[in-house]
Amino acid sequence: MVALFSCSAAYEAFTLSALTPPDVWVHLRTGVWMMHSHAIPRTALFSQYEQMRWNDSTWGFDLILGLGYSLFGLRAMPILLIALKVAVGITIFSLARVGRLSFWSAVLVGTVGQYVVPVRLLPYAFSILCFASELALLVRSRQTGSAKGLFWLPGLFAIWANLHVQFVVGLVLLALFVIAGGIEAALRGFSDAWFSKRIAPLGMKHAGVVLGASILATLLNPYGYKLVPAAIHALYSPVGLEHFAEMSSMTFRRPQDFLLMMLVMMAFLALGRRRSVEMFELMALIAGTVAAFRIERDGWMAMLPAVAVIAGGFSDEHLENRTRNRIFFSRESRIAAAISVIVAVVCSLLFIPSPNALMLRAGKSFPVKACDFIRENKLPSPMFNAYSWGGFAAWYLREYPVVVDSRAELYGDRILDKYFDIVGGKELLESEPMVSHAGTLLLEKDSAMTKALTNLLALRSKYRLVYSDEIASVFVQQPDTNH
Repeated sequence: MVALFSCSAAYEAFTLSALTPPDVWVHLRTGVWMMHSHAIPRTALFSQYEQMRWNDSTWGFDLILGLGYSLFGLRAMPILLIALKVAVGITIFSLARVGRLSFWSAVLVGTVGQYVVPVRLLPYAFSILCFASELALLVRSRQTGSAKGLFWLPGLFAIWANLHVQFVVGLVLLALFVIAGGIEAALRGFSDAWFSKRIAPLGMKHAGVVLGASILATLLNPYGYKLVPAAIHALYSPVGLEHFAEMSSMTFRRPQDFLLMMLVMMAFLALGRRRSVEMFELMALIAGTVAAFRIERDGWMAMLPAVAVIAGGFSDEHLENRTRNRIFFSRESRIAAAISVIVAVVCSLLFIPSPNALMLRAGKSFPVKACDFIRENKLPSPMFNAYSWGGFAAWYLREYPVVVDSRAELYGDRILDKYFDIVGGKELLESEPMVSHAGTLLLEKDSAMTKALTNLLALRSKYRLVYSDEIASVFVQQPDTNH
């Protein structure tokens, strides 16, 4: 158990992957702004569209990150990711144990689950935790045949809605739970042996009440009902499906993809061996599989239901035999395991380098030196920036509002489509205001746009290369000599 919960944390202390997601920097910038201003974002901060409305659907995550930064500086990023990885490991293992899986099988499933869905320092990590917690409550409800435990869910959704917009996935799961129970109750009269007898009709009425209360609980956020439409559109927008690699279908070029497929296949095999039709886990597993294999980012939506099904969380078949075969631990051994995990995690934290060393590490992926050059030489604004560097520039180069960053719900399809048309060479650079009005261009050194500005004579006469290093190039617009 100590190895299961702490190995991933120890690995993070050396790899420092918390610094690599391009999205995390704008979350950090927003969190720091909230700590200083004591307010919730409502306009397009840090961008060149400052008058646009913005509903920050991850404001709770941003605030946690900003609070950590105020206490630990940049070290807060790997510290928070280590905590999230430990929490996810414990949650997956606990989900398997709720399903009455044997100890060593739960360890194996927990290890595979952590491997197939790596946790990054992004808000979706909290969605994994909340979804798994909800699933555990639903599993327990199916085991006991009572909906009483579900009354914890409105509180869970009230927290979840302020951390990440994928709380809607949890609402869908809860709706499937209610629908599946209704279908089982309605069809049980045709063949009593075919369908599960887990929850009585009165319990399903309670589950329906919980669903309604959970929907209302999600409105307990600073933006109310306005939070959901724009954020949902950003999660599954056409421009995201076209341009963002994480929203592409699984390519099956990584070992994780094949392991996830095997995990899902084992779950369907487990369902096929049941003596009765279990509508809820069947519907949940199908929905999660469709979502995960269509959008690589959502692999956890298939992994968690698969773990629950494999663990037998939706079936009481052989429950008593499994219970007798479980490994039971004394209170002292549980305390010893908990202390050992804490000690292992604290030891991992000691290996996290200083903030200056972390900034040097960040400079391997982000344009730290180029931003320093822009600031020191007071290059003209506004600035046109590479998309993947927008969040970092918003945090590190605060004097220059970015033209675009990872906040898709802010910019919308129109602005993002125009931006990707520009960098993709579908539009003339000199005719687009995003570029023609920019005084400084911060671009990736090997990008197609950098090559065009460097090699094409018509563009070389209008844009001058003033800085270049191993990852970034900086151009400034030349004055028009014809006027």
